[in-house]
Amino acid sequence: MVLTIAAHGVRLPAQISQSAPAHPAAPRLDRLELSRLTRIDDLMGEAIRDGQCPGGVVLVGLGDKVLWRKAYGNRRVEPDREEMTVQTIFDMASCTKIIATATSVAILIDRDRVALSDPVAKYIPEFAANGKGEITVEQLLTHASGLIPDNSLKDYADGPEEAIKKIYGLGLHGPPGTFAYSDLNYIVLGELVKRVAGLPLDEFAHREIFVPAGMRMTTFRPPHSWRARCAPTEKRNGTWIVGEVHDPRAYALGGVAGHAGLFSTADDVARWCRMILNGGEIDGTRILSARMVAEMTRPRAVGAENRLRGLGFDILTGYSSPRGELFPPGRSFGHTGFTGTSLWIDPGSKMYVIILTNSVHPNGKGSVIALRRKIGTVAASAVYPAEADRLAAATEPSQPGEGQGGTAVRKGDPMHSRSAAVKNAQVLTGLDVLVRDGFRQLAGRNVGVITNHTARSRDGQFIVDLLAKAPNVKLVALFAPEHGFRGLLDEKVQDEKDPATGLTIYSLYGKTNTPTDDMLKGVDALVFDIQDVGARFYTYETTMGNCMRAAARHGIRYVVLDRPNPIRGLYVGGPIADADRLGFTAFARMPVAHGMTMGELATMWNAELKIGADLTVIRMENWTRDMWYDQTGLLWINPSPNMRNLNQALLYPGVCLIEATNMSVGRGTDQPFEMFGAPWVEGRRLAAALNEANLPGVRFIPIEFTPARGSKLGEQKCGGVHVLVTDRDAVDPVLTGITIVWHLRMLFGEKFDFAKVNNLLANAAAMKAIQEAKDPAAVPRVWQADLEAFRKTRAAYLLYP
Repeated sequence: MVLTIAAHGVRLPAQISQSAPAHPAAPRLDRLELSRLTRIDDLMGEAIRDGQCPGGVVLVGLGDKVLWRKAYGNRRVEPDREEMTVQTIFDMASCTKIIATATSVAILIDRDRVALSDPVAKYIPEFAANGKGEITVEQLLTHASGLIPDNSLKDYADGPEEAIKKIYGLGLHGPPGTFAYSDLNYIVLGELVKRVAGLPLDEFAHREIFVPAGMRMTTFRPPHSWRARCAPTEKRNGTWIVGEVHDPRAYALGGVAGHAGLFSTADDVARWCRMILNGGEIDGTRILSARMVAEMTRPRAVGAENRLRGLGFDILTGYSSPRGELFPPGRSFGHTGFTGTSLWIDPGSKMYVIILTNSVHPNGKGSVIALRRKIGTVAASAVYPAEADRLAAATEPSQPGEGQGGTAVRKGDPMHSRSAAVKNAQVLTGLDVLVRDGFRQLAGRNVGVITNHTARSRDGQFIVDLLAKAPNVKLVALFAPEHGFRGLLDEKVQDEKDPATGLTIYSLYGKTNTPTDDMLKGVDALVFDIQDVGARFYTYETTMGNCMRAAARHGIRYVVLDRPNPIRGLYVGGPIADADRLGFTAFARMPVAHGMTMGELATMWNAELKIGADLTVIRMENWTRDMWYDQTGLLWINPSPNMRNLNQALLYPGVCLIEATNMSVGRGTDQPFEMFGAPWVEGRRLAAALNEANLPGVRFIPIEFTPARGSKLGEQKCGGVHVLVTDRDAVDPVLTGITIVWHLRMLFGEKFDFAKVNNLLANAAAMKAIQEAKDPAAVPRVWQADLEAFRKTRAAYLLYP
């Protein structure tokens, strides 16, 4: 099954076309509904109140006409407040890749100075080192070079020239053709421009793009006189970053790099978008040929997952949140920047949407991923009103005209209807999709199932019962993770017989954590279906990874039936596990909270860890990254004995950090992970200190509790606190956990077994930072660079918007 895009003649693979919504052939430019754009005010207000960004500028254009141009909130909130204006200059971060670098390379191609098919080494001979001689210019532009996402910051310590030499000397992360979004691709492209044009990237882009396009407030390294208009980002070495690039590698390279360093305004970015929409020309001045613009925006399927990229442009990947739900998938394009910037262009309607924020200000915790999607959807609704109405009608709540809590829903407003949809969604899990498709993905297979009690379809049927009677499928083996087949055990699990099928249920949490050769006899497909909770040390993830390796070793197909990340697919937090701490509670070098589904994790591990399994992920339908579990319409089934509600799942990545110490985390009570304490803890003192920390979304109430016999500190009266979630969207679980650890150490000294925190935190630098920090809020800075690198790697494997 393929979807043909007439505009470019590109045939999209089935896995992409199946996830793309139906779409009208053309926008309704004769019936613009600009009143819909007023919803942008609400969305920006909500984002600012929720701490997603301090403020921003939104510009929506249609051809040469500006439909919406407005500033919101503040461009500075620390050390004092300064109002946002439409003339604010933003650090464009990775939007540099497309506006400056890809456009510069395209100009050189237009002038026959460079060819897409040329090896990069033709222009930079030293780049050929360590197997990189065949990488082409096109592969750099589409992130299909096989280079790693980022190299170590230590490689930049000896200055820009040495840093570039070290990049040229790197080996391959994967074979050319492998998709991995990589800053290194564009750092090299920036150097290619310098070699071919004889000018540094900033000078070439200024002369050939910014000046002729009338982009008067666009530059690398803004002059000091511009700084009063620049939006600050974070602090570097105790000083606010204003008018200097936020990206640490671009900064180390002197502020000019192919991947980051550009500064611009919404008005200037709009001129660049108009140039692209007008086939490379603006106001009578030609920057690119129409042929080159068509080539830049032509979708290319890259990597094993066939993600769609243009030359620089993102088209349909895990980074495509600005597309929203209404711009045509595969026919519109854009880019995002880490600091909170984005642009998206729809040539069908000639609409472009620019969202410029400094979401990393003041502390690096903001995120506008969901905001981009929402604003993109609202903007598109003005030019695709019929599609917006169809979406609204399809997602109306069960009580006409009423949303959850009696909130009126305005039919035809895609964001109001989307809000209702999120609250009343009918998510289909991978299992539901498998059943609906008649089990065709397993046809003719002898199947082994790695599962537990959580693997139920929407109508409550257990996966084992469904597979046992599935046509053309033979169920031959069962495997159980920690807590056993029924999810009731808090101890080692033994093999047992399944009374329903007569098959042996092999334990993967007993004598072995990995299927043995004997267990896999006669199996030619392993199916994994277990509900996860989104934390690195929840051992179902390791069980999945161990079984993937076993499947790869035996040449067995591995099928993951995907399920939601219950605490949403947006939050990524905590330090990366040290290599020497990997094990059953840390399968890979990942942060504490990864913001991925099991299918996404499997896809990433298969490529990044070079597992090489014959992997198929049966994706969910109707799930988006901003959904909490209670917004999916799925029944909550306790994933493990002490994971009894969504609040506990949310707090788990933080509170569980003290699980291995001499503290109770509430096991043996009715509210595990919502309370913690010990006989030596003074609850009032601890609660007061934690409340003074003013952590977002939580409050702490002093309590006493006594865990039941057989639990940790069983039958001992414990002083402690109950964690009250006041705003789940604002909670930072890992920061909450780090703050708890810091105060326990400060208040109770050697009574608290601090060293064992590292059993699950798994990062020596983070442990040292907790010991040395005068304020726990400073601790996360230790892992931010590594976390940013993980986010970039992760983004290449996201399967859902």
